[in-house]
Amino acid sequence: MRLSSEEEAILAGEQGETRARMLEILIALGKVYGAERLIPIRSAQVSGASFKTIGRYGLEWLQQLDARVAVPTVLNPVGMDRERWQEMGIDPGFARAQEEVIAAYRKLGLALECTCTPYYLYVTQYGDHLAWSESSAVVYANSVIGARTNREGGPGALAAAIMGRTPEYGLHLVSQRRPEIVVRVEGGASLSDPALFGALGYHVGKLVGGRIPLFEGISPRRDNLKALGAAMAASGAVALFHVAGITPEARIFSFSTGDLEVITVEGKEIETIMEEIPVEAVALGCPHCSPQELGTIARLLEGKVTKIPCYVFAARGVIERHRDDVAVIEASGARVFADTCMVVSPAMERFRAIMVNSGKAFSYVPGMCGAAVRLGTTEECIGVATGETTGRSGKNR
Repeated sequence: MRLSSEEEAILAGEQGETRARMLEILIALGKVYGAERLIPIRSAQVSGASFKTIGRYGLEWLQQLDARVAVPTVLNPVGMDRERWQEMGIDPGFARAQEEVIAAYRKLGLALECTCTPYYLYVTQYGDHLAWSESSAVVYANSVIGARTNREGGPGALAAAIMGRTPEYGLHLVSQRRPEIVVRVEGGASLSDPALFGALGYHVGKLVGGRIPLFEGISPRRDNLKALGAAMAASGAVALFHVAGITPEARIFSFSTGDLEVITVEGKEIETIMEEIPVEAVALGCPHCSPQELGTIARLLEGKVTKIPCYVFAARGVIERHRDDVAVIEASGARVFADTCMVVSPAMERFRAIMVNSGKAFSYVPGMCGAAVRLGTTEECIGVATGETTGRSGKNR
């Protein structure tokens, strides 16, 4: 890799051991992927935030670092709501360890938003180079916004945040962002709820793996795009997708798809994913809820009472700006938590079966929480939480 004179000096230790070690990480990544140089980034988003996922050894590594981030950097969800962890039923020992993780990141200068949806809080623009690590944030930034980021590992994203730069390879290059497979959705015009797009993404992710799909036959809105991408990133390894006539690069660039493999997905394939099973809790907000999603949940819960635990997760900044909706939700008995989610918090491990409206959560909950999982629309989830229906059939309990 070509290094600038400043980078050579950093590598020689002139700006401290931590910055030298971080630059070594970026150079190693660049060599593996054939990058010729490092490029500046506008922001970073760092995973490895929950003590549940990084453990004691990860914490000790963080505590050894002595530097500050060079660009705006957001932390991924942690294992608990930092203010309401006792209400979540979090063990005090876990809470103490989680606070140590947060303190280590605070020392490094990260913004402690603790969210997988940093694009709701900070302006991210088309063409921005980023170093984001959470899978749903990466696929949203690339696909919906048209920014440029690879799916960084936690240490790589932190190294990029501290150095303010990242190796130029993969999805930072326009030539690497072209579609690799066409997904034709039969009956896609009837899809509306984000959960249906999540089911579609869960199914397609298993089919395409890490390839870049171009969708035909669907007309998703932003929350639907978020659900679609998050599910594909979880069940496959999709970091970028295009939707004909909708997403930025599908509208700007002319893609030649005549020689690409085409797979066709029918509505009935999606329906089979949404199997009905009895559940003990409902969890919404994976990825974290948008303001519009909070409003929908509030409308569905207004004047009602939940009969089983119902948890809603969103970024603290979104919660603070939409207190009226949060008040309506919590008046029903449901709870709105910040900083965490159903996947990375041990609070969800006490339930044997959980209902979600997210294809991403549908993919992760069994392994991360040890629970059976059921996927339904937001309206179906609220119906089950309030005891009004059993789910898709609409039958009363």
